[in-house]
Parts: sequence; C-alpha cells; structure tokens
Amino acid sequence: MFSLPSLMSRNEVFARFRGVAPIALLIALVLGVGMAAPGFLSVSTLTVLLSDTAVLFILATGVTFVIMLGGIDLSIQALASLASVLLARLLPSMGLSAYLVALAAGLVFGIASGLVHVRLRVPSFVATLATGGVVAGLALLAADGRAITIEEAGRAHTAWINARLFGVPNVVIIAAVVGVAAFLVQRYTRFGRYSVAVGAGEPAALAAGINVDRTKVIAFALSGLLAALAGVILAARLSSGSPTLANQLLLPAIAAVIVGGTAITGGLGNVGRTAVGALIISIVRIGMTFIGINIFAEQIIFGTVLILAVAITIDRSKIAIIK
Repeated sequence: MFSLPSLMSRNEVFARFRGVAPIALLIALVLGVGMAAPGFLSVSTLTVLLSDTAVLFILATGVTFVIMLGGIDLSIQALASLASVLLARLLPSMGLSAYLVALAAGLVFGIASGLVHVRLRVPSFVATLATGGVVAGLALLAADGRAITIEEAGRAHTAWINARLFGVPNVVIIAAVVGVAAFLVQRYTRFGRYSVAVGAGEPAALAAGINVDRTKVIAFALSGLLAALAGVILAARLSSGSPTLANQLLLPAIAAVIVGGTAITGGLGNVGRTAVGALIISIVRIGMTFIGINIFAEQIIFGTVLILAVAITIDRSKIAIIK
C-alpha cells in the first residue's frame, strides 16, 4: 500500500542528490585542498586553475552534445592533436587562416563520425574509435611522427590566445564564450530540444517526427569542431603541435561530463553541469600536486571517479541487460 509512494520518495531523493552532488563535491574539494595547502587558494593559482580548466571544458563541452544523445565520442583527443599539428604546420605560411583550416578539419571528421554512425548503423563508440584511429594516423603523417615547434613568425599569431583582457586570461574568456554559446544552443534551439528528446528515448523521438539521424550528425560535428578548438588553444599555449598532444585528455574530458551529472545513457545533463565537472577534474589534478600525491596516480583516480560517477548517473531503466 505504501510501497509506491516510498519508491517515488526514494527516486525524488536520489534525483535531488544527483543534482546537488557535483556542486557539493566541488565546494568540498576547494575547501579540502585549500586547508591542506593554503597556497592553493591564491589568486595566481586559481588563475592557472581556470586557464587549465578552459581547454578541458571546451573539449568536454563538445562531447557533452554526443553523450546527451546516449552516444560517445572517442575521437576527440585525436582530433585535438591533429588540429594542433595543422596549426603548427600552417601558421608560418597561412597566418590566422591556419586556425580556420584546423577547425575545419575537426568539423569534417566530426561529421564523418556521425555519418558512419547513422548511415552504416555502427555503434558510436566503434565509429568514433575507428575515426580516431584514422585521424591519429593522419596527424602522425602530417607531423612526420614528431612534435612541431611553432617558430617566432608563427608565435605572432598565437599571442592573442596567451594574452589577457583586464587581467583575465583570454583562454578563459574563450571558454566562457563557448560555454554561453553551447548553453544557448541547448536551451533555445530546435537541435537542443531534440537532443534531450532523442537521449530520453529514441523510439519516442522518431514517433514524434524528429529527424534523429540529423540531430546525431550535428552533435558529432559540434564535438569535432570543439575538439579542434581545444587542440589549437593547446598548441598556442605550448608553442608546439604534436600528434600525441591531447592523448591524455580523453578520460578527463569524459569524466568531466559524467562527474558533472550528465547521464551516460543520455537525456539528462547540460553544459553547466559539464563546467562544474571540469572544475572538479582540474582541482583533483592540480590539488594532487599541491598535496604531494604522485602524479602517476592521476589516471587511477580519474578511472575510479569515472566508475563512481557512471554508477550514480546511469539510468538503468534504459538498459535491459548491462553488457
């Protein structure tokens, strides 16, 4: 007699917990690391934290569009690396136009991943894993298997990324613009509304007349474009491009999305959650250094955090059999 209300009560409590948990964790991490290492809360350290978070956030924002649909994009680190190589190669001869070429490459390969997924009916993790392999090979060929230093002539075209506006690093401003734009796309466009519907239930979305395939391709295109943007920012900050430059960012980017509260099964989440998740991941990374934890334990911690986050946010009602 009271089982249904009790069940609803438990579900409501869990939903509220899932909504506030990332913010509570973020506050706890800031206070915890701040007490363990007082220098962490200095203005200079927080500025470095935001600058490092900016690239991760841009990368994670792109994959948020795909995860909202219930898919995954495993090619983002390869696309970011390829974009860094193209920028380093082309800046001396093409100037600012090199940015457009690098971003276009990310967009094209993002669309390619989407088309492989929807036209050939290949699962997104396989489609993007394969695309990522192709892109990684192209990056190696374009760079001759080595890192490419951006020479002095090219650095004149990267200075604007490394500059500051009213004391705020431009890379943080770029990330903020990306975040606001992504929020507006998710909140006020047809694509944004369709993404939630497709993620919540693809059969129902099809029945409602939504063009599911087009929605998915757009999501992968945005993921590829933002991955390339993250890559060019990385190259500008490090003054070099490399075919392996972003290889260590795949797990943190996906972890940022899931830790922020976006469900891996789709239909629940937004860019604001991803911003919180990216800050959590960055604080864990930088906080480990301040506290004195071995940097080689980083991937262990990210893997553990990702498992816990998926276990909390996954909607098991959408998956009859876990396999």
